[in-house]
Amino acid sequence: MKASNLLNTSWRKTASTIYKKPVDSKIFGSVEIDITDLEKYINEQRKKGIKITLTHFFLLATARAIKEQVPELNTYVKRGNIYSYQQIDATVSVLLQNGEMGSVKMQNVDTLTLQESSIKLRDEISKSYRGDENATMQMKEKLARIPWPLRGWVYQTIKYITTTLGISIPPLGLSANNFGSFILSNIGSIGLDIGYPALMPSANISFVLILGGINKKPWVVNDEIVPRTILTLGAALDHRVIDASHGGKLFRYLKKMVNNPTLLEIK
Repeated sequence: MKASNLLNTSWRKTASTIYKKPVDSKIFGSVEIDITDLEKYINEQRKKGIKITLTHFFLLATARAIKEQVPELNTYVKRGNIYSYQQIDATVSVLLQNGEMGSVKMQNVDTLTLQESSIKLRDEISKSYRGDENATMQMKEKLARIPWPLRGWVYQTIKYITTTLGISIPPLGLSANNFGSFILSNIGSIGLDIGYPALMPSANISFVLILGGINKKPWVVNDEIVPRTILTLGAALDHRVIDASHGGKLFRYLKKMVNNPTLLEIK
């Protein structure tokens, strides 16, 4: 049977190369957060001309959590040892105009304010829409053009050099820190309520954070049941470097910032 060109997009051909059958231990977790007041805060900021969204908020709040409460999340494995990244970068998944998922990389996220993160992320997404994705994402197009099984060998070689050995490949624009400290994806924006993400094999990250669906739910506030706006967060953690307690610290910090969003207005 001949493979369909409609099904075998560049991303699917790349994904079939980089992903193998699951053999490693991962930790998955999720939590529901009341964002009723946070949405009011975001709407107020947007009226002032500060175009922030839940993605901007949780991107910055997560980076601050790593810096202030859970530095263990800013780690990676290289040659059998655990190392800390020198800065906190993040990769944000975005929906491209062709309907596939792409990504943009945000550097030194923890040093930004909410307004600065809004401007910087908008600029990076604009570049992505123009086809000016970062070098790591551009590799999927190059890999897709390589015939199988050579495609698998090329990928495994690149992955071994950059991820296992931690060596950069400047001619290809690839570094040992291709994706930063973590990946953030808002799957709620594409209609999914919750997801348990894969840890990108070629990304030396300790976790992936998912923003799920937003729903009105009955919620207990001051011992009374009232309707509230609830967001579901999900995460996949790399058990080689962190455990469930670190995920718990992350979610507790995020809940704290949801109740105090003005803390993200300052550096």
